[in-house]
Amino acid sequence: MQLTQGIEYFLSGFSLITQKGLKRFVFIPLLINVLLFGSSLFFLYDWLTQGFNYLNNLLPSWLSWLEWLMWPIAIMVILFSYSMVFTVITNFIAAPFNGLLSEKVEMHLTGQKINDDGLADLLKDVPRMLGREWTKLCYYLPRAIGFFILLWVLPLIGQILWVMFTCWMYNVQYNDYPFDNHKIHFKQMKADLKTKQGLSYGFGFAVFVLTSIPVVNLIVMPVAVCGATRLWVENYRQHYR
Repeated sequence: MQLTQGIEYFLSGFSLITQKGLKRFVFIPLLINVLLFGSSLFFLYDWLTQGFNYLNNLLPSWLSWLEWLMWPIAIMVILFSYSMVFTVITNFIAAPFNGLLSEKVEMHLTGQKINDDGLADLLKDVPRMLGREWTKLCYYLPRAIGFFILLWVLPLIGQILWVMFTCWMYNVQYNDYPFDNHKIHFKQMKADLKTKQGLSYGFGFAVFVLTSIPVVNLIVMPVAVCGATRLWVENYRQHYR
């Protein structure tokens, strides 16, 4: 079943990040994720605490029990929205390093180099990589706003649509690295991913679940890059050789 296979591709990233020759390329994306995700969660928790304290001071004492209702709702909103928004921002910053990690993983899996570019050529490629992240951001934001509105106005259906959209975006975000390394257009990449939607949603769902787990989410980015690269090698690469 493709859905299960998509999950397995993501999980295979855990073994790939420990492979000899790849670990040093995992370090920088991992460090970026730990620093940004860890610090932002700290400030977000502090902001929520201050906000709830302010609201409690406005509420009469007989409504103080609402705090116990607001915290679970706030946590759900964070799990369903903050993690995805933060991932888009973090991957924008880490794009060059994720692209390099994906390239090295593909070389590890296939024994073949993608290209013979040196460090200077890699640095010249950074603007193109950042431009690709901007393309993904422009694709994501208007859809995210629409689905986020549905999340609140359509009970149950809105939540299901939001989860499906989030899973799709995680899939697009990480599978784009190996596609982009081969200079494949963003529109073509989306079309290819849609031909195997079971793989796409299975992979995205696995990322979604683990991104929602504190501490574990700190290593999701390099794991997802590695897993997505293996998915590319075994399902799409042969079409572009």
